[in-house]
Amino acid sequence: MVYAVVRAGGRQEKVEVGTIVTMDRVKADKDGKLTLAPVLLVDGETITSDAKALEKVVVSAEVIENLRGPKIVIQKFKNKTGYKKRQGHRQELTRVKVTGIK
Repeated sequence: MVYAVVRAGGRQEKVEVGTIVTMDRVKADKDGKLTLAPVLLVDGETITSDAKALEKVVVSAEVIENLRGPKIVIQKFKNKTGYKKRQGHRQELTRVKVTGIK
């Protein structure tokens, strides 16, 4: 069983070939391909976490879609002063599928 832990949009995700990951918006090339930076590689019984060894590892992925996350409502209120503030936020996300770990 081969899997890797990669940096994906400010977080770390455990991925295998065929895994679909939702991460913060990333730019891919015109074909929709991108590479993810590995932090750890597990290949059967061998565990690789050395930075020089991980430079040779390539985790490739393809973009499935760009989407937006759920709406988050931010409300601020101060009692007896008449201060109310309301704003919302929707995070820009990218859904990718891991195509290879070499």
